[in-house]
Amino acid sequence: MTTIALYGATGKIGQRILNEALARGHKVTAIVRDATRASDKRANLDFKPGDILKPESVAAATKGYEVVVSAYGPGAGDAHQIAKAADSLVEGLGVNQPVRLIFVGGAGSLEVSPGLQLVDTPTFHKEWKPPALAHREALQIFRSSTIEWTYLSPAAIIEPGSRTGKYRLGKDQLVVNEKGESRISMEDYAKAIVDEIENPQFPRQRFTLAY
Repeated sequence: MTTIALYGATGKIGQRILNEALARGHKVTAIVRDATRASDKRANLDFKPGDILKPESVAAATKGYEVVVSAYGPGAGDAHQIAKAADSLVEGLGVNQPVRLIFVGGAGSLEVSPGLQLVDTPTFHKEWKPPALAHREALQIFRSSTIEWTYLSPAAIIEPGSRTGKYRLGKDQLVVNEKGESRISMEDYAKAIVDEIENPQFPRQRFTLAY
């Protein structure tokens, strides 16, 4: 059993990470803005108040945990808060070392050809660009830090689906199939996150996955 502090547990990906971790016997604390509103009473699940954008809150909320997972997203808010959250995690977790961070990242900074990232291609959706650039900045923040981190970029398309357990892993290049498609379900993404918790393969690295 691993003790996990999870940010973003109420989001689409965060919910699936929470379910996967609990199903595999880990103890999870969901760090939320208002813990008094939590109604999920499952075994091995607790709730704790905290603000990922404040380093002092991160330090207090994550003290004593083995792994911190961030599935944080600002929703329709300011995309730059993704990078702000990365800065806050680096500063806050720096107080509590050793603790591992696993960060739900973006696909935009994956290379589609040498030196060309997905976010910089002409066909990249305009509305996806602000969060993609913020996720790219977050990755650079982690790479410049001294904490223990792992950053998981999804496939170009990530959506609800089935937990197949069958996908391919990569590092900094977009993984595509024979048709040039890059897809992954949120369920399989969550599985990969918990696999990395249980059996670390990518310390201080980014990795990715797709069918």
